[in-house]
Amino acid sequence: MVERPPVEGGRRRVWTRRTSLTVRILAVNIIALGVMAGSLFYLDSYRKQLLEVRFKLARAEAEITADGLAETPIVGRKALFDRVSTAQKLRLRLYDAKGALILDSNKVSGPAYTFVDPAREPFLPQTAREIDRAMNWVLGTTPVPPYRDPIIESVDAWPELAAAKATGRTWVLQRSAPDETPVISAAAPVGVRGEMLLTTRNARDITQDVRDARSTLAIIIAVTLLISIQLSLFLARTIVQPLRALVRAAVRVRLGRDREVVVPRLPERGDEIGLLARALSDMTLALRHRIDAVETFAADVAHEIKNPLASLRSAIETLGKVEDPALRQKLTGIAAHDVRRIDRLVTEIAEASRIDAELSRTQFVPVDLDALAGALVSARAERRIDDGHALRLVPLGPGPFIVPGDPARLERVLENLVDNALSFSPPQGLVEITLERMEDHVNLGVRDQGPGIPPDAREKVFERFHSLRPSEEDFGSHSGLGLAIARTIVEAHDGTLVATDRDDGQPGAFLVAELPIELEDEE
Repeated sequence: MVERPPVEGGRRRVWTRRTSLTVRILAVNIIALGVMAGSLFYLDSYRKQLLEVRFKLARAEAEITADGLAETPIVGRKALFDRVSTAQKLRLRLYDAKGALILDSNKVSGPAYTFVDPAREPFLPQTAREIDRAMNWVLGTTPVPPYRDPIIESVDAWPELAAAKATGRTWVLQRSAPDETPVISAAAPVGVRGEMLLTTRNARDITQDVRDARSTLAIIIAVTLLISIQLSLFLARTIVQPLRALVRAAVRVRLGRDREVVVPRLPERGDEIGLLARALSDMTLALRHRIDAVETFAADVAHEIKNPLASLRSAIETLGKVEDPALRQKLTGIAAHDVRRIDRLVTEIAEASRIDAELSRTQFVPVDLDALAGALVSARAERRIDDGHALRLVPLGPGPFIVPGDPARLERVLENLVDNALSFSPPQGLVEITLERMEDHVNLGVRDQGPGIPPDAREKVFERFHSLRPSEEDFGSHSGLGLAIARTIVEAHDGTLVATDRDDGQPGAFLVAELPIELEDEE
């Protein structure tokens, strides 16, 4: 069973696994508009508020008209009905104490309103009515009973009249006209003679106000949706298209089909996409350089090992055919020398190969270069491994000479520089380790009394397997990796390693490692 690594930032959402970035941007914007579109359904509360206001108005109109009728003589009631019905668009009906209809404004001044026949309405009102029904169904609105005039007019035919007569208070009820607009009725007692008043109004303006508000909101949402989609697509293009270009370039780099793949750097973009493009471009260049270095290193390794192997093979093959003991001993010495040479090469190659990986995981600590160099000088003196050469530590100025780094690796740098200097120094020659503190770095130098390094070869000496050895030195004693390893370690410490002439004007070489006192923070 393969254990999957944890997803950074928490558990990965299922919907993001296969959904493209464009779809996500659109979804986020449209979901927000969907929430806004949900406000269309809340227009029902707006309609309820309008109805509540009309109920209060109907109650007030009924009570005021009832008070007026109670104070008006019977002969003047028709005139009052005519004025109120015409001015307020109300139908007024007056019932006597026995519940019989005695006065109707429709017969006095004509109908104050007429119901609309839904079958004769044009397409748009019919569509609006269907939308009203859909909204009511979604919201679960309680159905309103239809309005119908009774066959026999009496107080008992109207529930609101019966309730008002029984309680002595005004009652208001809502019904639905044929076109499903509200019909508001109010029943109120008139005076003390037992008469009852019924007012009726077809409040079509309430339905129209709700429809107008819904239409306006729908238009706003539609326009906003179009703008949001266009902006989302524009945003997606500005993000997705550069990312896809980077993906295509990265795939070509991975497949290795195009040796000179150009990862777009997008210099015109100063946002995170531009930073990502330039980071990928730099990473690709670094990767290409690393691959070239590995290929070159592999070719150099094969070349360097091939020579001692050929010599070893020749010595072994000849050894079986030679009877002369002296010659056999010489061939055996050659074979042993070649084996040691191969062993040294393999050790140095392994060391050079793992330096970068190990240093990338190393936690740097403060390193006192003065103490490090002093310990090295003392240890070599005790072991007497310098073949009569003198090794001396020479601080140039006051310290401290403390830099952040890996103590073992910095010691390896110093060892390699000293070994290189000793190999070029004459017998009984002096090799000096110098330390000098500058404003933001420490210079660690090793100078010898050898022939020096020609200016045109001062960079080549740091190349792997490059070795410009003295003629009297035993062939194969050095792998040609010492200075290359030293420079790799110094560069991993954000420093530099160069070869120059001696700073005191004396003959010889001077190799200087410049190490920063503080490492640069990565962005």
